[in-house]
Amino acid sequence: MNDHSIFQTAGGLNIKRRSMGLKLFIVCALALAMSIPALFVEDIVEDRTHRAADVVKEIGGHVGGQQTFLGPTLAIPYNIPGDSYPVRHGIYIVFPSQASATVKTRTEERRRSLFKVPVFQSDLKFDASFDLAGVPEAAPPNAVLDWSHAEFIVGVTDARGAQSDGILTTGGKSFTFSPATVAPSLSLGLDPSQQLKLILFGAKPANFQPGMQFVISASLRFSGAQRIAVLAYGKTTHLAMQGDWPNPSFDGGFLPVNRTISPSGFTADWTVPFIARGVRAEGSNEAITGLDATSLGVSFVELADPYQSVTRSLKYILLFLGLIFLSYFVFEVTAGKSVHPAQYALVGIAQIIFYLLLLSLAERLGFDFGFLIAGAATVALLSANAGWIFVSHTQAVRASVVFTLLYTLIYLLLRLEDNALLVGAIASFLAVAAAMYFTRSIDWYGTLPDAAAPNE
Repeated sequence: MNDHSIFQTAGGLNIKRRSMGLKLFIVCALALAMSIPALFVEDIVEDRTHRAADVVKEIGGHVGGQQTFLGPTLAIPYNIPGDSYPVRHGIYIVFPSQASATVKTRTEERRRSLFKVPVFQSDLKFDASFDLAGVPEAAPPNAVLDWSHAEFIVGVTDARGAQSDGILTTGGKSFTFSPATVAPSLSLGLDPSQQLKLILFGAKPANFQPGMQFVISASLRFSGAQRIAVLAYGKTTHLAMQGDWPNPSFDGGFLPVNRTISPSGFTADWTVPFIARGVRAEGSNEAITGLDATSLGVSFVELADPYQSVTRSLKYILLFLGLIFLSYFVFEVTAGKSVHPAQYALVGIAQIIFYLLLLSLAERLGFDFGFLIAGAATVALLSANAGWIFVSHTQAVRASVVFTLLYTLIYLLLRLEDNALLVGAIASFLAVAAAMYFTRSIDWYGTLPDAAAPNE
């Protein structure tokens, strides 16, 4: 009896080969079992992802982090008299009737070890037209507005990103913003755990009175990391933004009405009419909490985040293990030589190591080059292993072609995104159809015939 016609147990007993049908079930069970180590690889990816997030937070803490801006808004303190004065006080907010802003950003990547974070410097110019006729029309009952302490305010989420003093200009005169006297900050949002907190800066160019009209502009220069956004601070708001980042992601409450993206950068324009903003033109600070949902934002993202791409590839690991094991099973059938389950396990381990190689290389070279090197090395190993198992150069060449196509499929699935499910389903269907065809003559109750002479 030939060595390839038996399975040997750990105790040295020889057990005759079971039927090919049972062998296929064993191979399927091994594929399921080998997907368990992928969980440990996924833990490593998650750990590296958290480390990258820590680096982002650390660098962002120095340059300002994700920045959201509130353009010039009139803030008027008020009191509500009562038996013991004052019973309650607050801030009455008046938004400009027309608002127009321009934002220009310059980006660069800051590195810390293997991790990199996109940071930006931005120049912001806000224009606003105010008409105080009819103010206050939405004040709380019995509220008394303190016009003598009213001021124009601007807001930002992280003041540490300031690159220069903010300037307010009106009537041909310029004024420097300083910490607001009406309130140090303003919180927007109904959910306390997700509120947007803005640090306020104010300027008081004149003594305000009801019925006055103002046309003002404000200039700010701030740095930040990853994302920049402007709130729709006017009844009608127009925002024009441009930058040199080639992979912007537009987000927030409204998407731009016009945008262009090129390798040299992007431009985008937003227009938010009053009817779409969903926040009234004036009111107490408690009444304008919905303003946080009107952000007009751009995120500076990495087009191919290695951790996100590796995580997505791990979601297909059972499919790929199954296809690789199925390929070896077809080789086994067509070559007429039995493959021991231990050899299938080694093939599965090689696939797990592929993901470790991919992660470590993608951190240094990017996902595309990392996948090319890790995939080529794994295909070469699996193909050579097929040649060693079946003692056949022909089988090694066949394996090389099959596994090259398989790893190309993996890469395409990761890049197609929206069409990944469709392509994966079609590829799996074709793989099973091919396996059915090549195994059409098998007696599933029988055993493999003796192997033919090696094809050198």
